[in-house]
Amino acid sequence: MKLSSHINEAIKTAMKEKDQVRLRALRAIKSALLLAQTEKAGAVIDAAKELQILQKLAKQRRDSMAIYQEQNRTDLYEHEREELEVIETFLPQALAPEVLESRITAIIAATAASGMADLPKVMPLAMKELAGQADNKAISEAVKKLLTAQ
Repeated sequence: MKLSSHINEAIKTAMKEKDQVRLRALRAIKSALLLAQTEKAGAVIDAAKELQILQKLAKQRRDSMAIYQEQNRTDLYEHEREELEVIETFLPQALAPEVLESRITAIIAATAASGMADLPKVMPLAMKELAGQADNKAISEAVKKLLTAQ
């Protein structure tokens, strides 16, 4: 089932259950998907683009949560946390740190990288191969950690 139709069904269910938190988050997802479709006339959004949109929404929520936590705005922090929980239900399960490091180690070996000077060679491959399976920040940190260890 395509994500947009899955979101529409979830919205209907949330409306019937009067779940305002879930409904608010689902509407945000639907809005982002519709905006992406209308940015370019006749653009078709594939599964990879949908995943990218969901990851962007999740990152926005995490960034907002960090800011609200710094400012001691627990009401707004909770609002963002609730939406993030709903968004994460539509994202694939993230790789465990050990698995992520082993996959990046394989990429480093494949590119014959030997230090931080080879970061521009490793990062594009890691980002492409691990897209949707790990947060870009986590990928970047793991690559830097593994390259400095060499």
